[in-house]
Amino acid sequence: MASKIKKGDHVIVLAGRDKGKHGEVIEVRPKEGRALVRGVNMVRRHQKQSGTSEGGIISKEGPIQLSNLALEDPKDGKPTRIGFRMLEDGKKVRFAKRSGEIIPDKAG
Repeated sequence: MASKIKKGDHVIVLAGRDKGKHGEVIEVRPKEGRALVRGVNMVRRHQKQSGTSEGGIISKEGPIQLSNLALEDPKDGKPTRIGFRMLEDGKKVRFAKRSGEIIPDKAG
């Protein structure tokens, strides 16, 4: 099945301690069913000093369950479900079920 949430998408958190927060998807882990979202589910980790990085306590994003994320509607910015549609030229695209808008593919 095609992925509904992709890298670069703007999403809203539906459940958990960060409920209501917005962010951009940094990484998707399909086998785990999780994603990393910028500024959401921040965890603090102790990091040992190495030649390239400094040691200490660093904050970074933790993975969040895909079922707790909803895509931001391109029209009004509210959470929406995602559907798939075939265009006249035979291309398969994602669309927001809330407004019917086609979701642009901006993944890198």
